[in-house]
Amino acid sequence: MIIILVLKQITSILVINKFTLFSLNLISLILGFFIASILSTLPSQTGEWGIINAAIIVTINELISKIAYRSEKSDKKSFKLINNIRIGIIYGLFVDAFKLGS
Repeated sequence: MIIILVLKQITSILVINKFTLFSLNLISLILGFFIASILSTLPSQTGEWGIINAAIIVTINELISKIAYRSEKSDKKSFKLINNIRIGIIYGLFVDAFKLGS
């Protein structure tokens, strides 16, 4: 909940026009891609945390999806930023899987 409050403050301060909102959405996608590269490299060095790491990622992904796609939420901008981070994480893990497969 602290993350949501911080994002509400950031969006209320920074969202002046549509270009700023587009920039925040793009930065959140890139941040999600960066988080995915961290999630795929750091815990996998030991090899023991692979299953636990995957379970945590899937759980967080489903919780964010449940929160972001509710229709009764009033503040759509902060939830859109969180959802963009989630999409960036999924995309980053997808790209890392292709790198490992080739």
